[in-house]
Amino acid sequence: MRHFEGFDVAGFWDDSAYALGEYVEEAPPTRELIASVEEELGGYRLPDSYIALMTAHNGGIPTRDHFPMTEPTSWADDHIAITGIRGVGRTRPQSLCGEYGSRFWIDMWEYPDIGVYFADTPSAGHDMLALDYRACGRHGEPAVVHVDQEGDFAITPVAENFEAFITGLVDESVYDTSEQDRIDALATVRDGSFSPVLSRAFREVADVLPDADRRLRRLAEAIVHDKGFFALHADERSTLMYDCLFWLFTRFNRVDSFDRYLKAPAGHERSYALPDYELMIVFGLVADPYDFNTGGYAPGFVEDWWNSRVASGHIAETADGYRMTGAAVTALLDGLAAVADER
Repeated sequence: MRHFEGFDVAGFWDDSAYALGEYVEEAPPTRELIASVEEELGGYRLPDSYIALMTAHNGGIPTRDHFPMTEPTSWADDHIAITGIRGVGRTRPQSLCGEYGSRFWIDMWEYPDIGVYFADTPSAGHDMLALDYRACGRHGEPAVVHVDQEGDFAITPVAENFEAFITGLVDESVYDTSEQDRIDALATVRDGSFSPVLSRAFREVADVLPDADRRLRRLAEAIVHDKGFFALHADERSTLMYDCLFWLFTRFNRVDSFDRYLKAPAGHERSYALPDYELMIVFGLVADPYDFNTGGYAPGFVEDWWNSRVASGHIAETADGYRMTGAAVTALLDGLAAVADER
């Protein structure tokens, strides 16, 4: 192809089962598909280099997923990382017009409408890579920028164009800090301060589980040992953590819906006095931060857990809102005890 001369396109992609299911469209984009996708994206013309790469392999997870930076971002001082590149199409959740495509982040997460969000990152939505058309117009050659949701959507230049970005990606081993990250994460979950929400919850359950704080730390420690970092997904230990957090939360809060549990209603000032899942375990208030947190999350994992627990009867709607059943609480306490006994 005219672009990426001498570039190993075939060796660029990691075709794991996850990549094939989430990112990789089954066929190269046709002219008609490209035109309809560009229209749906807001009239932004995709760069020729983007079309060329997607024609060879329509979306996916690259084997080289780090990019050197001269300006610091929320990810690191000297580099950024990506988890996938969106294909041109609609049939995969992560495609440009898929369920979690570019417009999703603009419409649902309020990312600035500066162009096309083509790559996600390990932060589960809290920073993204975009093709930035502000300087060139909707039909020009966009630059690549980093957009930081947690930093009031700060925009940092990354590469002059898409081809320069792709050819500049390097292997993660260049910036491998995994062992130090694991050590730091273990120190945090073992000794870091809890959110005011959890601190109160521990007092509320003292009659049932007097060492709830120690049990929660032990579970978080097991998660870090498994993953190398503290994050919750769809695995067994994450499910146990979701169960525990919900049980603790509902000991002194009424939950009438999943949306209310996840985040306090819009229009209310964020406050630990109006707690929610995010303020309990994900992020703290700037004026009153805490250490024991995941630092980011994917709401879809929490929603899948909720739906599963409601469907199975572990969580039931009562006169006092949604609550874990007695049997579910017993199973939770047994699960926490089992983790605490692990060596």
